[in-house]
Amino acid sequence: MADPYLPQTEFAFEVRLQFRPIPKVVDMPTGGSRGMVMLDGGTFEGPEVAGIAIPSSGGDFCHFRPDGVLGCDARYMLQENDGSVFMLNTRGYIWGRTPEVMAKFERIAHGKTDEVVLPEEVYMRTMTTFEAPTGKHDWLTKHCFVGVGRRTAEGNAIRYYKVL
Repeated sequence: MADPYLPQTEFAFEVRLQFRPIPKVVDMPTGGSRGMVMLDGGTFEGPEVAGIAIPSSGGDFCHFRPDGVLGCDARYMLQENDGSVFMLNTRGYIWGRTPEVMAKFERIAHGKTDEVVLPEEVYMRTMTTFEAPTGKHDWLTKHCFVGVGRRTAEGNAIRYYKVL
């Protein structure tokens, strides 16, 4: 018998983002460093939605923890092809499955290499909610979403799954 409490998911959409890094606050007394990347743009597409990530509408405030984990706190706006605007709010974690992965991730983020971070090399997960207008897109405000991401040469690509 299947566990009735086991969460089920359904693919919602994939977002592909480009960011512009801003200098970090390094060696904080509380540990680690704080960085920020500003959203430069991007696109998203899924079965029920498609559109653009609005440039300069937000970004990701990252905590580079001393243990090698990158804690993400991102907010930015998406605009659906029908003109509707959504706010994406996400928190998550990125860490490399080997010590070299996060150094490579950082080099890619700053355009210093043509290396690639393979999905199996990195844990990149988000816990995401949306703010959306009442109507055909308010399903975004009624579900929890889990994102599974990867780093590409162009930026981040995150597949969002609606938790049913």
